[in-house]
Amino acid sequence: MSELIVIGYETPDKAEEARADLMKMAGEYLVDVADAVVAVADAEGNVKLNQMVNMWTAGATGGAFWGLLVGMIFFNPLLGVAVGAGAGALSGALTDYGINDDFMKEVGGVLQPGQAALFMMVRTNASDRVIERLGEHGGRVLRTNLDTDAENHLRRAFDEAHKAEVGATAPEQA
Repeated sequence: MSELIVIGYETPDKAEEARADLMKMAGEYLVDVADAVVAVADAEGNVKLNQMVNMWTAGATGGAFWGLLVGMIFFNPLLGVAVGAGAGALSGALTDYGINDDFMKEVGGVLQPGQAALFMMVRTNASDRVIERLGEHGGRVLRTNLDTDAENHLRRAFDEAHKAEVGATAPEQA
């Protein structure tokens, strides 16, 4: 079963830093990430979603490839590329991959201007190691689909990891 975890951050940079670390852990096979989106509240309180995959670009690229192939069959590859890229971009823009955008905007509505949230959907349970590393970036757990016991464990682990990281980097007082 997939887990959905939403972590709020004071700045978009912190959220992007946490997402980069999450993707690094995915590359180390510590977690299987289905989707990771950073939602940022602008000065007017509007929520902007920074998707992991730009579906517009992916659609245009795929459409251009298939358009080129079909265009070569009809001896007009340039027209095929143009039509294919346009159709692919349009279909990509209308595609919703991973976490529902409306849900993310609704949850992102609790953010104050300048704050951000990392929405992550993982296909397997996030290990304590993953939570510990994400906790080093600060933030607080806003929402999850875990049961109450697992959610409380997640919150405690996250808070402890952040406290340990802050304590390790704080200058010693004489």
